[in-house]
Parts: sequence; structure tokens; C-alpha cells
Amino acid sequence: MTKDLDNEQKYSRTAYADGPRLLADIGATHARLALETAPGVLRAVSVLKCDDFAGIVPLLHSYLADHAGTRINHAAFALANPISGDLIRMTNRDWQFSTDEVRRELGLNTLLIVNDFTALAMSLPGLSGDDVMQVGGGTPADNAVIGVLGPGTGLGVSGVIPTLDGFVTLGSEGGHVNFAPADEREFAILQFAWKEWSHVSNERLISGPGMEIIYRALAQRNGMDVTPRTSPEIISGALEQNDALCIEVLECFSGMLGGAAANLAVTLGAFGGVFIGGGIVPRMAEWFAKSPFRARFEAKGRFTDYLAQIPTYVIMTPNPAFYGVATILSEHLRGRSGANTLMERVQHLQHELSPAEQRVATLVLEHPRKVLNEPIAEIARLADVSQPTVIRFCRSLGFLGLADFKLKFASSLTGTIPVRHSQVRRSDSTHDLSAKVIDNTVSAILKFRDQLDVVSIDRAIHLLRKANKVEFYAMGNSRVVALDGQHKFFRFRIPTSSYGDSHLFTLAAELLKPGDVVIAISTSGKLPELLAAVDAARAAGADVIAITSSKSPLAKKATICLAVDHSEDSTTFLSMISRILQLLLIDIISVGISLGAQGGETAGEAENKRLLISHTDV
Repeated sequence: MTKDLDNEQKYSRTAYADGPRLLADIGATHARLALETAPGVLRAVSVLKCDDFAGIVPLLHSYLADHAGTRINHAAFALANPISGDLIRMTNRDWQFSTDEVRRELGLNTLLIVNDFTALAMSLPGLSGDDVMQVGGGTPADNAVIGVLGPGTGLGVSGVIPTLDGFVTLGSEGGHVNFAPADEREFAILQFAWKEWSHVSNERLISGPGMEIIYRALAQRNGMDVTPRTSPEIISGALEQNDALCIEVLECFSGMLGGAAANLAVTLGAFGGVFIGGGIVPRMAEWFAKSPFRARFEAKGRFTDYLAQIPTYVIMTPNPAFYGVATILSEHLRGRSGANTLMERVQHLQHELSPAEQRVATLVLEHPRKVLNEPIAEIARLADVSQPTVIRFCRSLGFLGLADFKLKFASSLTGTIPVRHSQVRRSDSTHDLSAKVIDNTVSAILKFRDQLDVVSIDRAIHLLRKANKVEFYAMGNSRVVALDGQHKFFRFRIPTSSYGDSHLFTLAAELLKPGDVVIAISTSGKLPELLAAVDAARAAGADVIAITSSKSPLAKKATICLAVDHSEDSTTFLSMISRILQLLLIDIISVGISLGAQGGETAGEAENKRLLISHTDV
């Protein structure tokens, strides 16, 4: 019981200040609904059959009846339908409604309606690992266009385009382009469909109902008298009963989907990959991975090599459109009113805090800049509380401590600059290239600030304050960073040396003793000579602080890793931004060493150190 209560209290402290948000993914057959109670946290997920309701309002009332005591201010729905204007007429269901009337009926402040594949597309940048299954080869390019299509009751199509400020999704109805047969068998299927429709789109055939048409068309072509089957029955017949006609239907269907995916890839230039969503393909994922899909995707004549570079994936995670529509709603609310800022969280959760923590909260709300700029002792004095109370206040809000709170609080107060990368081009003027270099660096620094591991930094500072001596090991571009660190540490009266020759790394490391510290700096973290030296240093009893990528071999060997995960292709380009971030870590450590009288320092010695650092007061 106590554990459940603790989990609920922890959860409530990350909840939206203005209550849960209603999310829905409404298709022609099923409607999926959920409450997003905090960023990325979905509760009360339900699946309702659309046939059970006369319209969208009765459906929503049915779901909300189970949450009568919950106040909902904001909602966003993904709809399997073109979205244009206030009046929505669903294509595959006899429902129509006014967005504004639904908003008023539910008593909402905000209601967004977006195309379901626009929402799905918006979820793609966040998918990884077990969320997807790759089919075939190819490697996604960074900052590249992504395509998405998915057969369900219809065929949804969309794309994700990277921009300076994030991503733009396409509100596409690409499922309605003309179906193009690739062989005689597909032409026979097209002729069969022409008997019913003069215009046969991809959606007519590459969908659940389309699979049923393919089944009937192939039965006629093969001279078979069969009873029509539904798409789930066809999939079951192929995978479980090994029915020859059902297997042929799946092969034909997968090939058609591969052709449609290839057309989307070359249309968009989707080097970020093409993702397959919808409800059909995940049901047959293992079989689909070996199906004709990928071979047909690459079968593009002169553009075969072009398409072979583009990866294709099946989206396996349940309800991915929820995350996309939640992102769209969050961006809308931030753009309009700055909803759910850290100030709002403090205000919303103030009543849950202890009386002493409430005094800290009041100080934060009334004098935010003072809290941001003052040390913990002054914050405690101004709030009339102890210093541990200030720390407890920060942890009650879900932060590691005061430093972590201040980092996020500064961003909340000043607003964030979108993290972006603008490619410098040969045609750029000096003014343009200067602006792009500065913007790229500033954006990377802000992203770096938000991802700082303050616990590791604090451990590194503590280790260096008591070090007998410090040695810097670095090569190439990182050598400049090592020399900068050596210069600063000498000013702290710490015996310091720097080695940039790979032949000297291991020799120097073997002479170290317990109490000595090595700072190894490498963008890649893969240099064999550096890794060997780190092994020798650890074997000699010294500690190692690595400034490198968190997933590198060097990070795994170090006592402490100060991560710099900015991605730069150092094999092709000269690393520039990574060097700036490494220098910033040296500066942060230097300022940390200079603060406070610890480890037996006298007040005069500590003050002397503070005078050497421009960031601190004098």
C-alpha cells in the first residue's frame, strides 16, 4: 500500500498542471481513446467499436462516463479522414460533425482534429528499438525526410519533413493515387476492380477491404469457386492453415505495398526511411519480413541503387498515433499560452508540499530570478528554511537537486531556442555562414545543457579536488581541450600534465598511483592507444574521468563519464561543436573546483581559487 502511494505521489508531481488531456485515434472500424496525464504517460486506454455508436459525440460521452470526476480542458483527435475546416464528414463512416460544436458539448478549452496519418507521422521521430521492425537493408540518414503509409480500413499516407524548428508533417491523401499494376497478375486484379469502380486507387486494393478484393480476383483468375473471406480470415488462412490461395493473396498484397512504398520514397526523397503503419501488417510481421515487399520496393530499374539505401520499417508499438497527436497538442498549447511551464507546476503542486517547502515554493513564484541566481545558503535564508529543505523542495518536483532544478528553471523562465542544424552551403555569404555556425553552436549548447548529468559532474569535481595529480590524455582535435584543462588546473595549484602522443599514453599511465586522476578526452572514444592507456591507469589504481560519447568503449572503461553525445562525422569532417562542448565541461569542472572550502582548504585558499574564475563573484 505504501509503495503504491509513493508511486502515485511521484506520478502526480509530473502531471499536467491543467489536468489530463483527452486523446483519440478514430478510424472507420475502431476508436481508441486515452487520457494523457503527463508527457508520454497514457492512462485508461480503451478501444470502442464505432458501429456501436450513432456518432462521435455519443462515443466520446460513453468513454468519459467512466471518468466523470475528471476535469478535461484540452483534447486532440486523430481521424481517418481529410481535415479541412470546421465541418468533418468521414469518408469511410456515415458520421459528420462540427469541431467547435463537439468542443462546446464536451466543455473543452481546446480541441484539435488532425488526420490520423499526420498524427502517426508526428510520432515517427520518437520511435526506436522495439517500437519498429526493419525489413531489408538500408540505413536512415540524419535530418532526412521520412515517409509513412499504412493499410487498414483504408490506406493512409504521410511524410515527416525536418525543419529549422523541428518537424513538419504532411496532411496527405496519397492513398487515393491511381493503382499501377506491375505485372500481368496485378493487371488482372485491376481489371476485376474496374468492374466495380471506374477509378481504382491504391486504397481500393492495398487495404483490408482491398485484400478481400484481391482474394476474389485471384480466385476468378485461377478458376476457383470460393466463399469470400474477410482480411483477418485470409491472413489466418495463409499463416495458420497454409491455404495456397490465401498465401498468394498475401504475396500479391505485400508486393503492391512494396511498390506503393517505393513510389512514396522517390516522391519524397525519404532517406530517413519509410515506415509501414496501420493494423494489417503487424499481424503478419514475421511472415512479412520475408515477403516480396522489400524486393518489390527496390525493383525500380535505374533507381534500384537509390532505393536500396532507404530503410523500411514496420511500426510494432501499439497506438503510436496517440504519441503523435499528443505532441501536436503540446506544441499547440506551448505556442499559444506556454502551458505546463515549471512555474505552473510549482503553483499547481504547492499545496502538496510540507509547510517549509511551501515557503521555498512561494519564493520561487514571487522572486524567480533571485532563486535562479543565488546560492543555496541565500535561498534558504530568504525562504527562512534550512538548506536541506531547499534540496527536498527540488526533489519533491522530481529533480536531482538544486543544480538540476536551476537548469530546467532557467529554460522555463527564458524560453527555449529550438535545437536545429542549418547546413552551410557553398553559396552562402559570409554573413549567412557566420549566422549558421553561431546558431548551430548555440542550439547544440542548449541541448547539451538540458541533458547534463549533474550527478556525474559533481562526482568528477569531488574526485579532482582531492587528486594528488591530474594527467590529460587526448589526441587530434581534443588535444586543444586537454591543453586548456592543463592551463586551468595549474592555476588551482594541482600538479598537472598533458600528453598528446599515443606512444607516451601507456608509459605515463603505468607510473600512476592511487589518488591520481586521468582525464581522457575523445570525441569517438574508440582510439586503441587511448583505451590501452586507460586500462593501464585503472590497473595502477588511478581513477579515470572520460569526456566522450556515453556509448563509447572509453565511457565503459572510465570511473566517471562526462557525456558529450553531439553527433559529428569526424571521419569526414573536422569536429567543431563537440570541441566546444568538451571545453564547456572543462569550464564547469573548473568553476566547481574553485567553489567552497572543501578537503581541508582554508577560507583564504578557497577565496584565492574563486578569484581565478570569471564566472564566480569576487
